[in-house]
Amino acid sequence: MVARFLPLARRLAAHYLGSREPLEDLVQVASLGLLGAIDRFNPARGIPFRAFAVASIIGELKHHYRSTGWAMHVSPREQELALRVERVSREITARSGRPARVAELAEQLGITTEAVLAGIATATAHYSISLDAPSTPRGDDEDGAVADSIGAEDPYYAEVETTLSVSAAVDALPDPQRQALTLRLDRAMTETEIARRLNCSQMQVSRLLHRAAAGLQELLDPPLSESEHAAAGRESTRRAA
Repeated sequence: MVARFLPLARRLAAHYLGSREPLEDLVQVASLGLLGAIDRFNPARGIPFRAFAVASIIGELKHHYRSTGWAMHVSPREQELALRVERVSREITARSGRPARVAELAEQLGITTEAVLAGIATATAHYSISLDAPSTPRGDDEDGAVADSIGAEDPYYAEVETTLSVSAAVDALPDPQRQALTLRLDRAMTETEIARRLNCSQMQVSRLLHRAAAGLQELLDPPLSESEHAAAGRESTRRAA
């Protein structure tokens, strides 16, 4: 019975072949399902053995995927969708020699494009690797770990901090200075346009902007007192020594 139905188990295992799951492992799982079907089969029930074996093998394969095949918790329905999308995608790629399109997958599976995209997204939870794993298959020490190649220092982080500091300093300015500076920076208005908006002269606007700039400079970089200046000098001398 095993020799006769093992090709069936192998074909069913191939339907559940994932992008990284070895076929040999799946065939082992399917073979266990076949052995279980042989042990439990009762001819008196009137069910053909082939149908009984198929249900047993598929159940074993599904249990394998639900228990050990996913790096994150995914519902059985989502798992089944992801596996179907992966399987049909491989079939289309094998026939056409190019990656399968979302519309093709949706048409062949009889589902919406949104469901196909959901299946593709779910498949990303199938496998995970350690951040301490080598960054290349060779695993050389000089290659470093995966974590070393992920992420980078955000060049705009300092700008965010500066923007928050400047915004707080602008709010602390006197109202006329804040209004003039806001119109100049946020709306790119000229001094003449600001003067008309604030109902004052252009010279007054120029003085408001000059005072606002000086106020910002003092708020963002306040001058050190004599004691603070002396302490900074001692710290600089200590570091130099």
